[in-house]
Amino acid sequence: MEKLKDIDINAVIWKSIKNDGLNLDYTVVIPRPIANTILEELEDTLEYFAGDLARIKVFGKVHPLPRQQVAYGDPGITYTYSGTTVPALPWPAPVLALRDFLFALKGIKYDFVLVNKYRNGNDHMGEHRDNEPELDHNYPIASISLGQERDFVLKHKDARKPGKDKKDIPTVKILLEHGSILLMNPPTNEVWYHSLPVRKKLLGARINLTFRKMRIK
Repeated sequence: MEKLKDIDINAVIWKSIKNDGLNLDYTVVIPRPIANTILEELEDTLEYFAGDLARIKVFGKVHPLPRQQVAYGDPGITYTYSGTTVPALPWPAPVLALRDFLFALKGIKYDFVLVNKYRNGNDHMGEHRDNEPELDHNYPIASISLGQERDFVLKHKDARKPGKDKKDIPTVKILLEHGSILLMNPPTNEVWYHSLPVRKKLLGARINLTFRKMRIK
């Protein structure tokens, strides 16, 4: 992971994406050879949750998680979403190196990360907002993508309403590339839902790390 330190962070160019309550910054910052090395190291290092932690509750019913997942963070942190509370395991070296890279890039020291592995295009994530109360909503969620490119789809909460309350606000779609970082700045997760839809024709694996800042209790 020493190669991350060779990246000139002063030369990084961010693409800003803004709409009604939407505030995103996107860049492909990790060169492909370094991104390939990181992906291989994560594949060799990470072990994903099993058992109850590999299930999710949707509309009161429990289902197998349609992807693999694990969480890391500072001591004592847990994260609850969709009726599941996941513990933050101790930081493994390659994930800690990515956290340190984000600190060098944005000056934010994240204390928790949720790692999702999408084994192929059948693995997915449904529409949701990362607006849980234990998150510090003053900080962006930083999403690092490695491996198979996948569509990231965002939909305004008012565009999801039924009937006459529904507003005609276009969906936003971003192709998350190998070695990219997406910053979901506030108030994005209060206003917009996001998802990673099924793409059955895609065969490659993708590992996504969403770094978060938790509220101090």
